[in-house]
Amino acid sequence: MPKRKAAIAVGGVAALGAAALLLPNANASQDKDQATGATGTAKTLKAADASGLAAQLQKILGDAFAGSYYDSAKQQLVVNVVNGDDNVVVQAKKAGAVVRQVDNSTAELQAAARTLKAKATIPGTSWAVDPRTNKVLVTADSTVTGGKWDRLRSTVRGLGSDTATLKKSSGTFKTFVSGGDAIFSQIQGGNVRCSLGFNVTASDGSPAFLTAGHCGVAAKDWSDSQTGQPIATVDQATFPGQGDFSLVKYNDPATQAPSEVNTGNGQTVQIKQAADATVGATVFRMGSTTGLHDGQVTGLDATVNFQSETDPNGVDTVTGLIQTNVCAEAGDSGGSLFTQDGSAIGLTSGGSGDCTNGGETFFQPVTTALQATGATLGAGGAGAGDQAGAGDQAGAGAGDQSGAGAGDQSGAGDQSGAGAGDQSGEGAGDQSGAGAGDQSGAGAGDQSGAGAGDQSGAGAGDQSGAGAGDQSGEGAGDQSGAGGDQIGGSADPSAPADASGSGAAHDGSSSVHGTR
Repeated sequence: MPKRKAAIAVGGVAALGAAALLLPNANASQDKDQATGATGTAKTLKAADASGLAAQLQKILGDAFAGSYYDSAKQQLVVNVVNGDDNVVVQAKKAGAVVRQVDNSTAELQAAARTLKAKATIPGTSWAVDPRTNKVLVTADSTVTGGKWDRLRSTVRGLGSDTATLKKSSGTFKTFVSGGDAIFSQIQGGNVRCSLGFNVTASDGSPAFLTAGHCGVAAKDWSDSQTGQPIATVDQATFPGQGDFSLVKYNDPATQAPSEVNTGNGQTVQIKQAADATVGATVFRMGSTTGLHDGQVTGLDATVNFQSETDPNGVDTVTGLIQTNVCAEAGDSGGSLFTQDGSAIGLTSGGSGDCTNGGETFFQPVTTALQATGATLGAGGAGAGDQAGAGDQAGAGAGDQSGAGAGDQSGAGDQSGAGAGDQSGEGAGDQSGAGAGDQSGAGAGDQSGAGAGDQSGAGAGDQSGAGAGDQSGEGAGDQSGAGGDQIGGSADPSAPADASGSGAAHDGSSSVHGTR
């Protein structure tokens, strides 16, 4: 194989341009703060700094800490406190956070999520702790009907309206794998397409990249062109269970794998470090199908119960995900989620909707994937042990994260603070045939048994018991149908949602390119 320069990260080369990256909040929705009890004068913070401050305050407040979120409109960190004495509240205020008193502790909300896991682990459901409402927000997609809906609604009602709320989404939760272009694998019955996430260095020093776990268990060998020879081989893959990530090593050890994301039109964003997501922060997603889009983080430590692709009665539960209102479609799986300042945040996992109607989307935290695989970010970049929270990224070791991991963010759900109504009209629409199981015959469910649910035998029964309750009880939150009006197509309002042909026919370019 000739030496290849593996520039980037994302699958796809959307021609949307990166102009939006130069704007502070490019086309991103600014959710209103639903809290009315916030008190104190807070410092003006960047989202990355807010993440680090939240981690520090979680240690200081201890059991009094009941979650936090970033108010992007005011650029302030809001910290929830339950039964906190005056001393810890004063400390939090002095540190620069807005402090508000809430009724539900983190432990109480985690207990509610464990109840949901035990009584309502139903395909097409998700839940997360929402720090803005101080409740567990539960979402059911369009497949949850009849007796399943009754069971879910009864469970939520049993938790009490002051503890949990329920919403119905019109979309369907799916993984975003498909047949097409970007990074490919040729399997019996056709091609599988996903998107490359971030270039990394494996623990043995070899060049590699991260992508979605359901891509890695669907196929072993990957190419940078639809008919080309494989250039990389899956080394590790996790799906379903505690995450959705794969480490794929380049076959040529001389491959150059720079730490950057290709945003189209010949422009790239340098990825400087990995960071944990912060609820309320603006993020950008790049993928092979839809290109560049932006939105906000709406939840952490999300639990998603995907319908198994191989067992009509099965469920593939994935825990520890980031929830956002950034749109995505089939083929975007594995693509990069990152911030304007060059922080790697996540890998596209799945969700509902599309980039016409919007929807809920879920991402694998990059920090968790690096720690699990032993990889380091980019060629000679920060290692898994250096992926501290965003406010603590300057080479801080894992021990310096101050609990800033995705699982320690006390979860977070819907930013809208939606109530318990049946908001069936607010969910993202179906994926117009672009779902994982409906990709012109090449969806995950149609890949000769290599669907997201089957994935080399990694069915629901193989989740090692990693159900919702195992992720601090925090699952995917209630998006209140956000996404349709959050993005509306692309990060550049003047660009088409299809990224000027960045899908199956994007003029022969691929996400892994360079000298051949």
